[in-house]
Amino acid sequence: MSRYTYVIVGAGAAGCVLANRLSADPRHRVLLLEAGARDRHPLLKIPAGFSMLMGTKANWIFNTAPQKHLNNRTMFLPQGKALGGSTSVNAMLYIRGNRLDYDEWADLGCTGWSYDEVLPYFIKHERNERLADEFHGTDGELNVADQVQHNPTSQAFVRAAQQVGIPRTDDPNGASQEGVFFHQVTQRNARRESASTAFLHPVLDRPNLTVLTGADAQKVLVERGRAVGVRYRRRGKDEVAYADGEVILSAGAINTPRLLLLSGIGPADELAAVGVDVVHALPGVGRNLRDQLEVYITREAAQPITYSGENRPHRAALHALEYGLYRTGPATATITEAGAFVSSSPEVRSPDVQLHFLPAYVVWKDGAQQAEKIPGHGVTLLACNVRPTSSGSVTLASADPNVPPIVDPNYMETPEDMDVAVEGFKIMREVLAAPAFKGILKEERLPGDSVRTDSEIRDFIRAWGKTDYHPVGSCKMGVDDLAVVDPELRVHGLEGLRVIDSSVMPTIISGNTQAPSMMIGEKGAALILGESRA
Repeated sequence: MSRYTYVIVGAGAAGCVLANRLSADPRHRVLLLEAGARDRHPLLKIPAGFSMLMGTKANWIFNTAPQKHLNNRTMFLPQGKALGGSTSVNAMLYIRGNRLDYDEWADLGCTGWSYDEVLPYFIKHERNERLADEFHGTDGELNVADQVQHNPTSQAFVRAAQQVGIPRTDDPNGASQEGVFFHQVTQRNARRESASTAFLHPVLDRPNLTVLTGADAQKVLVERGRAVGVRYRRRGKDEVAYADGEVILSAGAINTPRLLLLSGIGPADELAAVGVDVVHALPGVGRNLRDQLEVYITREAAQPITYSGENRPHRAALHALEYGLYRTGPATATITEAGAFVSSSPEVRSPDVQLHFLPAYVVWKDGAQQAEKIPGHGVTLLACNVRPTSSGSVTLASADPNVPPIVDPNYMETPEDMDVAVEGFKIMREVLAAPAFKGILKEERLPGDSVRTDSEIRDFIRAWGKTDYHPVGSCKMGVDDLAVVDPELRVHGLEGLRVIDSSVMPTIISGNTQAPSMMIGEKGAALILGESRA
């Protein structure tokens, strides 16, 4: 039997921050449980390596339920499974969302979570190599950098966007989110900067911090209305870790509700239906799942200047040599080098479409665990509805912890989401037709000239729309009947149990979820330590 002050489940974006902050006080004994392995594999360090990690042991292999509004298709929806969680396998884009996202949280009853109140927690751990102003930190643990290089087609995209009226911005995380830009990324010296490399590795020698990998949490133990520990399985044996202070779930928007449900915490009727004894009825667990859906276009390139084919053995060997010697070349690329935030209509309160430009020729087939590379050279442009109004659920298929949960994002449930997707598609075509791409791009390959009317575009979206890999919200924060945690991230109706990860977002933020999840970890630690007022 092991006793700790805090037991944290999940070493991802929020969990690594929590482990760092809570163990800074030597009086606290902190245990961090991670189901995955150490983050030692070279592909977890080289920026371009993430494209080869989908469908490997570095990911939880989740698939969505058939999506009834998308021709009953299923999608691969991975989550990172290693120290660093998804920050060890993602595209490293540093995007915080829009200030109005957080003000909306406060308006929904999440006191203490307005933009002005969360901004200090973004700044606290940021070490930005270029920006130093009221929006950015320069002496934190998380290194944020400009990319080493930009493909010529990425440069053309930035010019093309401006030619169709999208303004240029040097900082979508600053005063105004709107505009086209080259992404800043979580990299340090052209190597991936994950939550693990930033917050965990530098403090692993703390005697009061224990990190266990290969430790798959099975159940939160509750006695007399209080969470007292976690049962986990490691090396084929069941172990128990007890928390004298608190149990903290930071396993992400799929695994956190899954663990609560397996522990008998959730909707009573659903738990009974799969044979789980109800420990604490809480109807919102697993509800309010939000994810962003993308639609995309591919265009053939007139010149061999994209990243297509650069992973062939002889080319990859040359890039590996260049990277090893100089930290330059395609191995430093995030693939998504440039992007933009635009509005689907003048009526929206802030940009609701995010464009991702890829100087690579790829498509995503139903259920495939990796993007399929198209022969030849080309580019892919994606438009993402960053604030979908549709919501879904995470539910148990079985009381057996080894059986994957049912993950149903319920994409395109609302007509509004389809309307935004159609407008995003039209914006993409307008950008790709701009003069900056003349002589660089040839004809559109997907969907092609046969798709023109709104009806045809909608049919194409139903057939080809894909996840942007940003599930959140399944244990939402709030004060309504479906809220799982209060504004201090304490689980309603139980003592000693908090959820601190992307699952607490009451609504999804306008952009990528890595940076907001780290902010939630930072603020969550301050709440636990009494350094913040919610």
